[in-house]
Amino acid sequence: MSSSSPAPLLAVEGVNAYYGTAQALEGVSFEIAAGSTSIVGRNGMGKTTLCNAIVGIPPARVTGSIRYLGNELVGRPSYQIAKLGIGYVPQGRRLFPSLSVDEHLRMIAGRRSEKRWTIDGVYDLFPRLRERKRNGGAQLSGGEQQMLAIGRALLTNPTLLVMDEPSEGLAPAIIEHLIETFLTLEREGLAILLIEQNLGMATAIAERQLMMVAGSIAAETTAAKLSTDMELQRRYLGVEPLAERA
Repeated sequence: MSSSSPAPLLAVEGVNAYYGTAQALEGVSFEIAAGSTSIVGRNGMGKTTLCNAIVGIPPARVTGSIRYLGNELVGRPSYQIAKLGIGYVPQGRRLFPSLSVDEHLRMIAGRRSEKRWTIDGVYDLFPRLRERKRNGGAQLSGGEQQMLAIGRALLTNPTLLVMDEPSEGLAPAIIEHLIETFLTLEREGLAILLIEQNLGMATAIAERQLMMVAGSIAAETTAAKLSTDMELQRRYLGVEPLAERA
């Protein structure tokens, strides 16, 4: 049998994750070839644990296989994974309160000026950050903090961007701006793995939707179907259906 077909960008196979004896992920498997994929689910379903397993952040013990362009990631430290081409926007932003916007970006960009993304490129993408470049992380609004977290991740010049709940705590207008930004990045060739509870954002960014329930991928569907199927939303997500919201 021929093996000439290219390896998927990301291949997750039979991944389990444990915190002591408690199992947080059970047999998670999926592949990403290109474009955007959303993983949606309620709190406590294992979504952040999956993000951390992909990018090598402890403390969970991970078994199974996670391959990026054929390179095994399980067991690698996070800085090595970042160098392979995976950017990460963590839940809660995780900025340094005492560092300015510019210092956050220069901390990442100093060794990578020859790459696609530069500090000026981030400021062009998010002009508000240029205006606030001397302000500390704690002085930014929630939307500005999220822009900075995304810009910081882009400066690692990823091929795959993993984002954990980027809409959390943001006003609808800011979410709409971020959606347009992510769609632009995808058109430019960046693959996106989006972890979200916000169905509006998840379905606007990715046509492919994976639903996580109790640490497993319970179903796969499309944005079009998930947006309109109220029973699907209730069954897998336990949320008020989009179609019934005011």
